[in-house]
Amino acid sequence: MWHDLAMPLHFSTNEMAGRRQRAGAAIGAAGLDALLLFKQESMYWLTGYDTFGFAAFQCMVVRPDANVVLLTRAPDRWTAAYTSNVDDVRIWTDVEGMNPASDLRALLADLGLANRHLGIELDSYGLKASNWRAVEAQLHEFATWEDQSELIAGLRRTKSPQEIAYHRRAAELADDGWDAAMAGTRGGSFEGDILADMQGAVFRGGGDYAGNEFIIGSGSGALMVRYTSGRRTLDTDDQLTLEWCGVEKRYHAAMMRTILVGDAPPEQVAMHAACRDALIACEDAMRPGATMGMVFDAHAEVLDAAGYADHRLNACGYGMGAVYAPIWVDWPMLYHGNPLIFEANQVYFLHMILLNLSTHQAMTLGHSVLVTDTGVERLSRSSLDLVVN
Repeated sequence: MWHDLAMPLHFSTNEMAGRRQRAGAAIGAAGLDALLLFKQESMYWLTGYDTFGFAAFQCMVVRPDANVVLLTRAPDRWTAAYTSNVDDVRIWTDVEGMNPASDLRALLADLGLANRHLGIELDSYGLKASNWRAVEAQLHEFATWEDQSELIAGLRRTKSPQEIAYHRRAAELADDGWDAAMAGTRGGSFEGDILADMQGAVFRGGGDYAGNEFIIGSGSGALMVRYTSGRRTLDTDDQLTLEWCGVEKRYHAAMMRTILVGDAPPEQVAMHAACRDALIACEDAMRPGATMGMVFDAHAEVLDAAGYADHRLNACGYGMGAVYAPIWVDWPMLYHGNPLIFEANQVYFLHMILLNLSTHQAMTLGHSVLVTDTGVERLSRSSLDLVVN
């Protein structure tokens, strides 16, 4: 019967067990008696638990023996049962004067973690400042703690074969969205129709919502690399900047493009050529053993040599993974001096962005890549050619 069914995990039992073992070993190696997870990405990676319930207080406690306990609200009891392999779910109650941090302290005491040393994911949208102050007050003279925001994030960086398969499918969905955008963009097109076509291509392909809104802007709004409310209709001569993701099982593959409508000003044709050269330079520089900073510098050298030092940004990409709202950006980011080293089977979004605030001209170009043993593989099938509709 339907009421006996749960959603199958998106990964094999062996893979999920391996993740718990690796997490437990990393927690022990860090000298921790337990790790308190507040990042939804961490919970999903570790157990399959898939929810937007992190908007309210929830915490997953993980010990070195890989034992996992989830503290959450009643609406997510079934979510945990339906999507995850978590067996021990504790519920805090909605009631006037509630303090779920005190429920967390009681849970920690029940697990024998009083007077122990804990790691906490402080860098998390799931732990807003007011909740952290409540947790900190409960931990005072109860246990010692340290920030371990990057422990699970570090384990998540290198992808398994199944994760890579989901990224590949996400990239296919991103390409489908781009095909829809190219077909629907011309003078007189309404931005809302273009967005609907792009998002529809992802949904019709079985994909998910992205971690943040698709970014769209035309006219002067093409220089906005953020989603803003309000739609406009494209002029006969116009520019349209798009940044979007295909998403499969929460795994993202981002793309970015600027389309010219009607006229193709020589300045923007040159900007596109520089973006293309910079993107290829980044791909050539990215390989196991290279640092994030080296790839950023490859991008900057090309754009600066072309005369665009004042129009580029101070980062040129970031990690891709299974992420949640409010943003699809995954750690780490590519910027000057970043010493983190690339490893095979990691996925990144490379974006080349030029914004001339004086002339109100924009040009962007980007897609997601997989780091291989010898270099990178483009996950996108789409051409890097400038599109003029």
